[in-house]
Amino acid sequence: MFDEMSILVPQSWPDLPNGERVKRTVELQLAPWWPKVFGYHMLSLGPLSAQLDMPGLPVGRTFSMFDGQGASVCADFNALPIKSGVIDAVVMNMLLEFESDPYKLLRETDRVLISGGYLFIVGFNPLSPAFVGKILPQFQNKLPWCGRFFTPSRVKDWLGLLGYQVVADERIIHHHLLSEIEKESIWQHALKAWLPGTGSIYIIVARKLETPLTPIYGKQKMRQPNWTPAPTAGRTSLDNTRINKFKN
Repeated sequence: MFDEMSILVPQSWPDLPNGERVKRTVELQLAPWWPKVFGYHMLSLGPLSAQLDMPGLPVGRTFSMFDGQGASVCADFNALPIKSGVIDAVVMNMLLEFESDPYKLLRETDRVLISGGYLFIVGFNPLSPAFVGKILPQFQNKLPWCGRFFTPSRVKDWLGLLGYQVVADERIIHHHLLSEIEKESIWQHALKAWLPGTGSIYIIVARKLETPLTPIYGKQKMRQPNWTPAPTAGRTSLDNTRINKFKN
């Protein structure tokens, strides 16, 4: 059973291997999305989300929520002290990997989001070179390998169950993260070109759909079948013939 108390949880980007490099790449990928977010409230879940730069974000108020110093609000992710349907966008960086019930976190996030709101999820991809750290014993108790890696397809399945439309699904950092990333090597270029889905970091952008998901059309009166009795002339003629035979 997954035990939150037995693992480390990243409190800042430098806590992760190549954390500053990962942070800059995530910011670069998300930069075109911030101007598309309109509304009044933007919620950053977790300390890593709170440390992201969001240039051009046309939102009236942004605030962060996590249990630690520097948070706008200290609260449990699974019991957000926010009214339902009042948040226009939520961003979460590397949270699902360190939650005992990640789907419950997504459900609680869905509760506070407005219909049409944006959800930005950044996490570690197990179908990538970064999974090597899960195999090597010397890395299994270190960040981020002490957490659980969920495939992007599984996260998208969760979002589908909650009624979200995935509008972007990207992979970045085609590197195992076990050592310092100085510059992109030939094999990194090869992975990016031939296996783009093997990036060690996934970025999913989803929007909460309007409900109901399918239109309900007006009820139409079903035409009643015009049943008619089956013809019995043949049977009657046969019965009359037998009767006349017995009379004679």
